[in-house]
Amino acid sequence: MLSDPLFWLVAVVAVTVVGISKGGFAGLGVLGVPVLAVVVPSPVKAAAILLPILVLQDWVSLLSYRRSVDRRVLLVPLAGALAGTLAGYLLAATIQDGHVRLVVGVIALAFAANWWIGVVQKRAEGPKPGDGAGLFWGLVAGFTSFVSHAGGPPYQIYSLPQRLKPELLAGTTAWFFAIVNLMKVVPYFVLGQFSRENLTISAALAPVAVVTTIFGVWLVRRADTTRFYRIIYALLVVVGLDLIWEGARSTFGL
Repeated sequence: MLSDPLFWLVAVVAVTVVGISKGGFAGLGVLGVPVLAVVVPSPVKAAAILLPILVLQDWVSLLSYRRSVDRRVLLVPLAGALAGTLAGYLLAATIQDGHVRLVVGVIALAFAANWWIGVVQKRAEGPKPGDGAGLFWGLVAGFTSFVSHAGGPPYQIYSLPQRLKPELLAGTTAWFFAIVNLMKVVPYFVLGQFSRENLTISAALAPVAVVTTIFGVWLVRRADTTRFYRIIYALLVVVGLDLIWEGARSTFGL
């Protein structure tokens, strides 16, 4: 991969989307792994390449939000996320890459549909979810975060209806994913995904991640948000369908 120009082009696109997400377009990070998985032999490998970048971005963002946290909205789903991370590890450790592609593809389509039909927005107007909902959506967020770094939408389904002040919500979310991403480091190491090649790629892409995060902050203040999200989630549908097709071909010999 290190000598493949197409890989680097797609990798820069994937990291750019993740960086824009960290810059303020919450939820767009779900596109990172599906895009990178198109040119990487395994979705788990794609996720492993992005993980060090995400950890770096998370802890940089905490410099701004280190004192902005709602302990209950953080700790309740975090308990579920621990179980979800374990489930993601067991899945990645025991099934074939074709199966993982299918899972990541389905996750991509589900989150695109979630945005298009406005599920998160509608739930935000209803009653505040209780601790049981927090544990459930935390588990889903931990699992989808482990498999494809796509834990944002499940966590938002729980956190947005809490109606926290914007800075408190941003800070609590930053803390949640900073801790969840650290949870994933040891399982990814056990899976053998922190190879020299993967870490070399991560290091090369780190400056892109920083620049695109800053660009995301700039863009969120100027872009037509609705139109931008429409483009991104339409792309997520295309990438999700491609991963499902490739996974089905590998799994069922189509």
